[in-house]
Amino acid sequence: MGRDKARLPFRGVELAEVVASQVRQAAGSVTFVGHAELDGIPDRYPSEGPLGGILTALHHTSADWNLIVACDMPELSAGFLERLLAETARTSAAIVLPYGVDGRPEPLCAVYHRRALADLEAAFARGIRKVTAAMEGIPVARFDVTEVAIFQNVNTPEDWSGYAAE
Repeated sequence: MGRDKARLPFRGVELAEVVASQVRQAAGSVTFVGHAELDGIPDRYPSEGPLGGILTALHHTSADWNLIVACDMPELSAGFLERLLAETARTSAAIVLPYGVDGRPEPLCAVYHRRALADLEAAFARGIRKVTAAMEGIPVARFDVTEVAIFQNVNTPEDWSGYAAE
Protein backbone atom coordinates (compact mmCIF):
# COMPACT_ATOMS: atom_id res chain seq x y z
CA MET A 1 0.00 0.00 0.00
CA GLY A 2 2.90 2.33 0.67
CA ARG A 3 1.29 3.99 3.69
CA ASP A 4 -0.34 3.16 7.01
CA LYS A 5 -3.78 1.72 6.19
CA ALA A 6 -5.11 2.63 9.63
CA ARG A 7 -4.58 6.33 8.85
CA LEU A 8 -6.33 6.35 5.44
CA PRO A 9 -9.03 9.05 5.28
CA PHE A 10 -12.50 7.48 5.12
CA ARG A 11 -15.92 9.05 5.69
CA GLY A 12 -14.34 12.12 7.26
CA VAL A 13 -12.10 10.25 9.73
CA GLU A 14 -9.32 7.70 9.61
CA LEU A 15 -10.21 4.16 8.46
CA ALA A 16 -9.16 2.67 11.79
CA GLU A 17 -11.64 4.91 13.59
CA VAL A 18 -14.50 3.77 11.32
CA VAL A 19 -13.67 0.12 12.03
CA ALA A 20 -13.10 0.86 15.73
CA SER A 21 -16.52 2.51 15.95
CA GLN A 22 -18.17 -0.70 14.74
CA VAL A 23 -16.11 -2.81 17.15
CA ARG A 24 -16.91 -0.45 20.04
CA GLN A 25 -20.66 -0.68 19.30
CA ALA A 26 -20.50 -4.47 19.22
CA ALA A 27 -18.00 -5.20 21.99
CA GLY A 28 -18.06 -2.14 24.23
CA SER A 29 -14.39 -1.20 23.95
CA VAL A 30 -11.47 -1.05 21.53
CA THR A 31 -7.71 -1.37 21.94
CA PHE A 32 -5.41 -0.74 19.02
CA VAL A 33 -2.33 -2.94 18.76
CA GLY A 34 0.84 -1.41 17.37
CA HIS A 35 -0.60 2.07 16.92
CA ALA A 36 0.53 4.13 19.91
CA GLU A 37 -0.67 7.28 18.14
CA LEU A 38 -4.19 5.79 18.09
CA ASP A 39 -4.31 5.26 21.85
CA GLY A 40 -3.06 1.73 21.50
CA ILE A 41 -0.62 -0.71 23.00
CA PRO A 42 2.80 -1.45 21.53
CA ASP A 43 3.12 -4.62 19.49
CA ARG A 44 5.12 -7.21 21.47
CA TYR A 45 6.31 -8.68 18.17
CA PRO A 46 6.84 -5.80 15.72
CA SER A 47 7.26 -6.78 12.08
CA GLU A 48 6.12 -10.34 12.81
CA GLY A 49 2.75 -10.02 11.10
CA PRO A 50 -0.83 -10.42 12.26
CA LEU A 51 -0.13 -13.40 14.53
CA GLY A 52 2.17 -11.20 16.59
CA GLY A 53 -0.63 -8.66 16.92
CA ILE A 54 -3.11 -11.32 18.02
CA LEU A 55 -0.65 -12.56 20.63
CA THR A 56 -0.09 -9.00 21.85
CA ALA A 57 -3.83 -8.50 22.25
CA LEU A 58 -4.28 -11.78 24.13
CA HIS A 59 -1.36 -10.95 26.45
CA HIS A 60 -2.84 -7.54 27.19
CA THR A 61 -6.45 -8.52 27.85
CA SER A 62 -8.24 -9.51 31.01
CA ALA A 63 -11.37 -10.56 29.10
CA ASP A 64 -12.01 -14.22 28.36
CA TRP A 65 -13.29 -13.61 24.80
CA ASN A 66 -11.61 -11.06 22.54
CA LEU A 67 -12.87 -9.76 19.21
CA ILE A 68 -9.82 -9.21 17.04
CA VAL A 69 -10.31 -7.26 13.83
CA ALA A 70 -7.90 -5.87 11.24
CA CYS A 71 -8.10 -2.11 10.80
CA ASP A 72 -8.55 -2.34 7.02
CA MET A 73 -12.06 -3.82 6.64
CA PRO A 74 -14.29 -0.84 5.80
CA GLU A 75 -17.44 -2.94 5.29
CA LEU A 76 -17.59 -4.40 8.82
CA SER A 77 -20.75 -3.59 10.72
CA ALA A 78 -21.59 -3.67 14.40
CA GLY A 79 -24.52 -5.97 13.63
CA PHE A 80 -22.28 -8.57 12.04
CA LEU A 81 -19.75 -8.31 14.87
CA GLU A 82 -22.54 -8.72 17.45
CA ARG A 83 -23.66 -11.96 15.73
CA LEU A 84 -20.07 -13.18 15.72
CA LEU A 85 -19.67 -12.39 19.42
CA ALA A 86 -22.98 -14.07 20.26
CA GLU A 87 -21.59 -17.32 18.89
CA THR A 88 -19.17 -17.48 21.84
CA ALA A 89 -22.11 -18.32 24.12
CA ARG A 90 -22.90 -21.40 22.02
CA THR A 91 -19.46 -22.95 21.75
CA SER A 92 -16.83 -24.65 23.84
CA ALA A 93 -14.22 -23.88 21.18
CA ALA A 94 -11.33 -21.50 21.87
CA ILE A 95 -11.77 -19.54 18.63
CA VAL A 96 -14.87 -18.49 16.69
CA LEU A 97 -13.60 -18.26 13.13
CA PRO A 98 -15.70 -16.80 10.32
CA TYR A 99 -15.57 -18.33 6.88
CA GLY A 100 -16.41 -16.18 3.87
CA VAL A 101 -18.65 -17.18 1.00
CA ASP A 102 -15.54 -18.42 -0.80
CA GLY A 103 -14.93 -20.93 2.01
CA ARG A 104 -11.77 -19.23 3.27
CA PRO A 105 -11.30 -18.50 6.97
CA GLU A 106 -11.00 -14.90 8.15
CA PRO A 107 -8.70 -15.02 11.20
CA LEU A 108 -8.35 -11.24 11.27
CA CYS A 109 -12.03 -10.84 12.10
CA ALA A 110 -12.52 -13.55 14.69
CA VAL A 111 -13.14 -14.04 18.40
CA TYR A 112 -10.32 -15.57 20.45
CA HIS A 113 -10.60 -16.96 23.95
CA ARG A 114 -7.60 -16.30 26.19
CA ARG A 115 -7.12 -20.06 26.56
CA ALA A 116 -5.95 -20.10 22.90
CA LEU A 117 -2.93 -17.97 23.87
CA ALA A 118 -0.60 -20.78 24.99
CA ASP A 119 -1.12 -22.83 21.81
CA LEU A 120 -0.84 -19.81 19.52
CA GLU A 121 2.31 -18.69 21.31
CA ALA A 122 3.83 -22.18 21.04
CA ALA A 123 3.20 -22.14 17.28
CA PHE A 124 4.75 -18.66 17.08
CA ALA A 125 7.82 -19.90 18.99
CA ARG A 126 8.16 -22.72 16.42
CA GLY A 127 8.40 -20.10 13.68
CA ILE A 128 4.83 -20.28 12.43
CA ARG A 129 3.55 -16.87 11.34
CA LYS A 130 0.45 -17.78 9.32
CA VAL A 131 -2.51 -17.35 11.68
CA THR A 132 -4.54 -20.28 10.38
CA ALA A 133 -1.51 -22.57 10.60
CA ALA A 134 -1.01 -21.50 14.22
CA MET A 135 -4.62 -22.52 14.95
CA GLU A 136 -4.00 -26.17 14.10
CA GLY A 137 -4.93 -28.31 17.08
CA ILE A 138 -6.95 -25.53 18.76
CA PRO A 139 -10.73 -26.12 18.96
CA VAL A 140 -12.32 -23.77 16.42
CA ALA A 141 -16.01 -23.04 15.88
CA ARG A 142 -16.78 -22.34 12.23
CA PHE A 143 -19.01 -19.30 11.64
CA ASP A 144 -20.28 -19.21 8.05
CA VAL A 145 -20.83 -15.78 6.54
CA THR A 146 -23.08 -15.13 3.56
CA GLU A 147 -22.42 -11.40 3.12
CA VAL A 148 -19.92 -11.04 0.31
CA ALA A 149 -18.40 -7.65 1.17
CA ILE A 150 -17.92 -8.05 4.93
CA PHE A 151 -14.27 -9.06 4.73
CA GLN A 152 -13.20 -6.82 1.85
CA ASN A 153 -9.93 -5.34 2.95
CA VAL A 154 -7.61 -2.75 1.45
CA ASN A 155 -4.14 -4.04 0.74
CA THR A 156 -3.31 -2.10 -2.42
CA PRO A 157 -3.99 1.36 -3.83
CA GLU A 158 -6.35 -0.37 -6.27
CA ASP A 159 -8.32 -1.92 -3.39
CA TRP A 160 -8.51 1.48 -1.75
CA SER A 161 -9.60 3.43 -4.85
CA GLY A 162 -13.21 2.26 -4.53
CA TYR A 163 -13.41 3.47 -0.94
CA ALA A 164 -11.38 6.65 -1.21
CA ALA A 165 -14.29 8.59 -2.64
CA GLU A 166 -16.62 7.77 0.29
